[in-house]
Amino acid sequence: MASDVARILDAADLAASKHRHQRRKDAEQTPYINHPLGVSRILTHEAAVTDVAVLQAALLHDTVEDTDTTLEEIEERFGEKVRSIVAEVTDDKSLSKVERKELQIQHAPHCSHEAKLVKLADKLYNLRDMKCCTPQGWTKERVEEYFVWASKVVAGLRGTNQALENSLDALFKERNIFTH
Repeated sequence: MASDVARILDAADLAASKHRHQRRKDAEQTPYINHPLGVSRILTHEAAVTDVAVLQAALLHDTVEDTDTTLEEIEERFGEKVRSIVAEVTDDKSLSKVERKELQIQHAPHCSHEAKLVKLADKLYNLRDMKCCTPQGWTKERVEEYFVWASKVVAGLRGTNQALENSLDALFKERNIFTH
């Protein structure tokens, strides 16, 4: 059986391969892989997460939603637990953006603890990113709307990890968004 480090690196390798042609929406068009790596880093460094399946899922959290990766492929390579976490954090792209965003708010309280960790770290990464660099084509109003929406998702994730929630609360407070 592969070591924990090897299993995490296998997930990073697949994520890098699947996202290789994608770029973030920042002015520098940074490679997309920076995002799942950053989400995983937040989990290990700020939330003290050591669960290999959670870290693998964090690395793979956008692959099904944004690439040709299937949940079956995730399960074959990484097992049912990783598949389950990835499935919980994957939006259904057949729905409208408005519907997807509303479903994230509705489903957040019902996610597994592991999926909640990934969602919290994902939101934290995205909000920090937006704080330092407005995505190309986004107005200040759209960024503000994203922060408000993210605060509603985070409200349903409360009680999962105090360190992540405190970091998110600090970002919301800076924008006068109060969530509790």
